[in-house]
Amino acid sequence: MTETVEKLRVDKWLWHARFFKTRSLAASRVKTGAVRVNGTTTHKPSSMVAPADVLTFAQGDHIRVIQIVALGFRRGPAPEAQALYTDLSPLQPKEKNKQPDNPGFDGKGRPTKKDRRTLDLSKARHLE
Repeated sequence: MTETVEKLRVDKWLWHARFFKTRSLAASRVKTGAVRVNGTTTHKPSSMVAPADVLTFAQGDHIRVIQIVALGFRRGPAPEAQALYTDLSPLQPKEKNKQPDNPGFDGKGRPTKKDRRTLDLSKARHLE
């Protein structure tokens, strides 16, 4: 007896795993050739994926490398979607917040009169 391996469309799987907000967004990303399945670029949203396949695609500023663990039957909540894959992406360093020019004023709320004076002084120094 031959066992049939369950497969799912790549656009549908990306949508089930919550990498894209809509299935049409996932399909358009696949059509542009921005998604690789096991290292091979695919242009067809109807390409089939199975567990143990590796997907590589850009999401924002990061390159995601995802290994499929399971196929989803529905687009469920986030914990259910995270159980569908293993993230193999290299860790991205967190961007540090840029420190303001003036350490006395943190930029939240309205500056006090003293903060305004120091801000004006620092701006005048930058113009010189």
